[in-house]
Amino acid sequence: MNARLETARLTLRPLTAGDLPAVVPLLGDYDVAKNLTHVAYPYSQKLAEEWLAVTEAKRRAREGFTWSVYRGEILAGVCSIGRQHGRFNLGYWYGKPFWGQGYATEAGTRAVQFAFADLGETALDSGWYEDNPASGRVLEKLGFEPAGFEMIRSEARNATVVCNRVWLTAETFLQKKAA
Repeated sequence: MNARLETARLTLRPLTAGDLPAVVPLLGDYDVAKNLTHVAYPYSQKLAEEWLAVTEAKRRAREGFTWSVYRGEILAGVCSIGRQHGRFNLGYWYGKPFWGQGYATEAGTRAVQFAFADLGETALDSGWYEDNPASGRVLEKLGFEPAGFEMIRSEARNATVVCNRVWLTAETFLQKKAA
Protein backbone atom coordinates (compact mmCIF):
# COMPACT_ATOMS: atom_id res chain seq x y z
CA MET A 1 0.00 0.00 0.00
CA ASN A 2 1.48 3.30 -1.07
CA ALA A 3 -0.97 5.64 0.62
CA ARG A 4 -0.57 9.32 -0.16
CA LEU A 5 -2.90 11.39 2.01
CA GLU A 6 -4.11 14.97 1.56
CA THR A 7 -5.54 17.60 3.89
CA ALA A 8 -6.54 21.21 3.26
CA ARG A 9 -2.95 22.46 3.72
CA LEU A 10 -0.76 19.38 3.81
CA THR A 11 0.37 16.41 1.77
CA LEU A 12 1.33 13.23 3.61
CA ARG A 13 3.43 10.99 1.40
CA PRO A 14 5.38 7.86 2.23
CA LEU A 15 8.82 8.62 3.64
CA THR A 16 11.60 8.23 1.06
CA ALA A 17 15.36 8.67 0.88
CA GLY A 18 14.73 12.04 -0.77
CA ASP A 19 13.20 13.29 2.50
CA LEU A 20 16.24 12.49 4.64
CA PRO A 21 18.25 15.68 3.89
CA ALA A 22 15.38 17.64 5.48
CA VAL A 23 14.68 15.09 8.24
CA VAL A 24 18.21 15.02 9.67
CA PRO A 25 18.48 18.72 10.63
CA LEU A 26 14.92 18.81 12.00
CA LEU A 27 15.52 15.75 14.21
CA GLY A 28 19.00 17.09 14.98
CA ASP A 29 17.33 19.75 17.14
CA TYR A 30 17.39 18.53 20.74
CA ASP A 31 14.06 20.24 21.46
CA VAL A 32 12.46 17.95 18.86
CA ALA A 33 14.41 14.76 19.60
CA LYS A 34 13.84 14.91 23.38
CA ASN A 35 10.09 14.44 22.88
CA LEU A 36 10.54 11.13 21.04
CA THR A 37 11.27 7.67 22.40
CA HIS A 38 13.48 6.04 19.77
CA VAL A 39 15.43 9.03 18.41
CA ALA A 40 19.04 9.41 19.46
CA TYR A 41 20.71 12.78 19.94
CA PRO A 42 22.70 13.88 18.12
CA TYR A 43 20.85 12.59 15.05
CA SER A 44 22.75 11.57 11.93
CA GLN A 45 22.30 10.65 8.27
CA LYS A 46 23.23 7.05 9.12
CA LEU A 47 20.47 6.85 11.75
CA ALA A 48 18.00 8.34 9.28
CA GLU A 49 18.92 5.72 6.66
CA GLU A 50 18.48 2.91 9.21
CA TRP A 51 15.08 4.34 10.20
CA LEU A 52 14.02 4.56 6.55
CA ALA A 53 14.84 0.86 6.04
CA VAL A 54 12.69 -0.04 9.06
CA THR A 55 9.77 2.10 7.88
CA GLU A 56 9.91 0.54 4.40
CA ALA A 57 9.87 -2.99 5.85
CA LYS A 58 6.93 -2.14 8.10
CA ARG A 59 5.00 -0.65 5.18
CA ARG A 60 5.56 -3.77 3.07
CA ALA A 61 4.29 -5.90 5.97
CA ARG A 62 1.33 -3.52 6.55
CA GLU A 63 2.58 -3.10 10.13
CA GLY A 64 3.40 0.59 9.86
CA PHE A 65 2.83 3.63 7.68
CA THR A 66 5.18 6.61 7.97
CA TRP A 67 4.46 9.80 6.07
CA SER A 68 6.56 12.86 5.39
CA VAL A 69 4.30 15.83 6.04
CA TYR A 70 4.74 18.58 3.48
CA ARG A 71 3.38 22.11 3.41
CA GLY A 72 3.85 22.88 -0.27
CA GLU A 73 7.39 21.74 -1.08
CA ILE A 74 8.71 22.06 2.48
CA LEU A 75 8.97 19.10 4.85
CA ALA A 76 7.42 20.11 8.17
CA GLY A 77 7.63 16.79 9.98
CA VAL A 78 6.54 13.18 10.06
CA CYS A 79 3.36 11.36 11.06
CA SER A 80 2.99 7.61 11.45
CA ILE A 81 0.64 4.79 12.29
CA GLY A 82 2.52 1.70 13.43
CA ARG A 83 1.70 -1.50 15.27
CA GLN A 84 2.96 -1.62 18.85
CA HIS A 85 1.79 -3.95 21.61
CA GLY A 86 -0.85 -5.47 19.30
CA ARG A 87 -2.52 -2.18 18.39
CA PHE A 88 -1.69 0.62 15.99
CA ASN A 89 -0.10 3.67 17.57
CA LEU A 90 -0.20 7.26 16.31
CA GLY A 91 3.16 9.02 16.35
CA TYR A 92 4.35 12.35 15.01
CA TRP A 93 6.99 15.02 15.23
CA TYR A 94 7.47 18.41 13.58
CA GLY A 95 10.47 20.65 13.19
CA LYS A 96 10.53 23.58 15.59
CA PRO A 97 9.81 26.17 12.82
CA PHE A 98 6.48 24.36 12.26
CA TRP A 99 5.25 24.20 15.86
CA GLY A 100 2.04 25.96 16.85
CA GLN A 101 0.54 26.07 13.35
CA GLY A 102 -1.95 23.20 13.67
CA TYR A 103 -0.01 20.81 11.42
CA ALA A 104 0.13 18.00 13.98
CA THR A 105 -3.64 18.09 14.49
CA GLU A 106 -4.38 18.37 10.77
CA ALA A 107 -2.06 15.56 9.67
CA GLY A 108 -2.96 13.49 12.73
CA THR A 109 -6.65 13.69 11.87
CA ARG A 110 -5.97 12.37 8.38
CA ALA A 111 -3.69 9.57 9.65
CA VAL A 112 -6.33 8.51 12.21
CA GLN A 113 -8.97 8.47 9.45
CA PHE A 114 -6.64 6.22 7.43
CA ALA A 115 -6.19 3.82 10.36
CA PHE A 116 -9.91 3.49 10.97
CA ALA A 117 -11.28 3.64 7.40
CA ASP A 118 -8.53 2.04 5.32
CA LEU A 119 -6.94 -0.37 7.80
CA GLY A 120 -10.16 -1.23 9.62
CA GLU A 121 -8.65 -0.63 13.04
CA THR A 122 -11.07 -0.10 15.93
CA ALA A 123 -8.72 1.71 18.32
CA LEU A 124 -5.37 3.51 18.44
CA ASP A 125 -2.83 4.19 21.19
CA SER A 126 -0.52 7.14 21.61
CA GLY A 127 1.28 9.03 24.31
CA TRP A 128 3.02 12.24 25.27
CA TYR A 129 5.76 13.09 27.70
CA GLU A 130 4.67 14.96 30.81
CA ASP A 131 6.84 17.97 29.95
CA ASN A 132 5.37 18.23 26.42
CA PRO A 133 1.77 19.36 27.06
CA ALA A 134 1.44 20.74 23.51
CA SER A 135 1.50 17.16 22.22
CA GLY A 136 -1.12 16.25 24.82
CA ARG A 137 -3.37 19.03 23.47
CA VAL A 138 -2.99 17.69 19.92
CA LEU A 139 -4.05 14.22 21.03
CA GLU A 140 -6.95 15.65 23.03
CA LYS A 141 -8.18 17.55 19.95
CA LEU A 142 -8.11 14.28 18.02
CA GLY A 143 -10.33 12.70 20.68
CA PHE A 144 -7.76 10.55 22.52
CA GLU A 145 -8.66 9.81 26.12
CA PRO A 146 -6.39 9.15 29.12
CA ALA A 147 -5.30 5.53 29.58
CA GLY A 148 -2.74 5.83 32.38
CA PHE A 149 0.95 6.57 32.82
CA GLU A 150 4.08 4.70 31.88
CA MET A 151 7.77 5.22 32.47
CA ILE A 152 9.52 5.23 29.07
CA ARG A 153 13.18 5.47 28.14
CA SER A 154 13.97 8.47 25.92
CA GLU A 155 17.11 7.86 23.87
CA ALA A 156 17.78 11.55 23.24
CA ARG A 157 17.53 12.39 26.94
CA ASN A 158 19.31 9.22 28.01
CA ALA A 159 16.75 9.07 30.78
CA THR A 160 13.43 7.55 31.76
CA VAL A 161 10.48 9.95 31.59
CA VAL A 162 6.79 9.93 32.49
CA CYS A 163 4.60 9.24 29.47
CA ASN A 164 0.88 9.96 29.51
CA ARG A 165 -0.72 7.05 27.62
CA VAL A 166 -3.91 7.76 25.67
CA TRP A 167 -6.23 5.81 23.39
CA LEU A 168 -8.91 6.51 20.84
CA THR A 169 -11.67 4.28 19.52
CA ALA A 170 -13.08 4.60 16.03
CA GLU A 171 -16.50 5.22 17.58
CA THR A 172 -15.24 8.13 19.70
CA PHE A 173 -13.39 9.61 16.72
CA LEU A 174 -16.49 9.45 14.50
CA GLN A 175 -18.66 10.99 17.24
CA LYS A 176 -16.18 13.82 17.71
CA LYS A 177 -16.08 14.48 13.95
CA ALA A 178 -19.90 14.54 13.79
CA ALA A 179 -20.17 17.04 16.65
